[in-house]
Amino acid sequence: MKNAKPQDLAVLLQNKLKLTKSKFPVPELMVLEKLLDCLFYVSMCKEESDLVKVTVTLIDPANPDPHPPKKPVAERWSCVSFEQPIPMTTKALAKLSKAADPCSTTLAVYYQGEELYIWGMIDQAMHYQNFLNYESETDSEQPGLFQVSVNDIGTLNVLFNYELLATLKQDTLVQRYLDVLTIGPISKILKSNADFLKSAFREYLEQTYPEEAFRDWQDFLDNLWIQTFSRLLLKIQSYQHGGAILIHQDGADLDIKYKIHYKRLTLAMIAHAKASVDLYILEKRISADLKSRKQTLSKDLYLSGSATLHLKKGTADEISGAISFIASQTCVDGVVLFDENMVSNGFGAVLRSKRMPKKIYRSGTATATAKSLSPADPKHYGTRHRSMIAYCWNHAKSLGLVISQDGEIRVFSKIDDKLIMWENIKIQQYVKDKKHQNKLPY
Repeated sequence: MKNAKPQDLAVLLQNKLKLTKSKFPVPELMVLEKLLDCLFYVSMCKEESDLVKVTVTLIDPANPDPHPPKKPVAERWSCVSFEQPIPMTTKALAKLSKAADPCSTTLAVYYQGEELYIWGMIDQAMHYQNFLNYESETDSEQPGLFQVSVNDIGTLNVLFNYELLATLKQDTLVQRYLDVLTIGPISKILKSNADFLKSAFREYLEQTYPEEAFRDWQDFLDNLWIQTFSRLLLKIQSYQHGGAILIHQDGADLDIKYKIHYKRLTLAMIAHAKASVDLYILEKRISADLKSRKQTLSKDLYLSGSATLHLKKGTADEISGAISFIASQTCVDGVVLFDENMVSNGFGAVLRSKRMPKKIYRSGTATATAKSLSPADPKHYGTRHRSMIAYCWNHAKSLGLVISQDGEIRVFSKIDDKLIMWENIKIQQYVKDKKHQNKLPY
């Protein structure tokens, strides 16, 4: 939706709340409009020279935890109340944002009549963020009715647990992000690039666990590859510098300022996949050992399990380190180059292709069906985008990604005789399923 306002997001939010099974009353539209208006204005403020970033949760102070689990996990959220509630104003939010980093904290807000107030702070938000960003394999329960995050100037994200309802970007309301990394031609290209990982894993499986069927592990390997790539894009976004990635098969039309050959990311993924199957097999053996020994475990299996678990964690940390190493290279002007095996071959590269298509096609779906394509003028875009468009147009097997300073990601690839562009790309682990819907505390 173009020319959208916070009021349009408020209508969408209220409609969602009405459909959600909740014992708590749905806020009046005026309350939601005031909430989103305040957050929209605070997104344009600065506090101590920094743009404001903050997340708020609508949660009732009279009953913040209506259905606590019998055995809560150690890292479960908790609310800390202020001695006196604070009227929710742009100034108050901006001031409190310095003490409420969205990576660790959310602000608890509620309403009385049509007036909003901030009544406390909620901790342990890092576990939620880690799951969204593929840094954790386990999700965490979320409090309240919904969360609203301020991530950039004029940008609001509304989330229900792990479901992204919509994003307001200045005057554009985005209700659907394209899952091009798991569906459609871009996903097909990326998964075919995982053949190096699959080949190494298949060989290890045949030599070490011949009883295991490789086909049972293919989805795991595809997800590992795609999630690692998603994490790389998220890390690049976090620098707010902008950057570009080119996955190519030849070195033509490239001027590489800093040539390197860095394959640790791929090797770390292979090591992590091996450690994962090791741990899986060992857990099956431990389960069988416990049954045969009547709930006792042999010392050798215990020590082997501890060592394997430690190894898997180490390989996960290695992947994180390699991602950070590569992502930081995008802060140098130019393109980061990958071959099809996710091996980095240089950064600060200049794309020399000049011949441009007369028009490109913007895809409204991940699958880029004919009906979803709309023509666009490549001259409408900036230098970084145009150089990527020209290169992908002249090198059909290339895949280009441009990350703007505001975090917008656009993907380019030549499909048949068309240069297609995808935007509003889904890279976080937003989930919409019954498993998470049933976890809603209200």
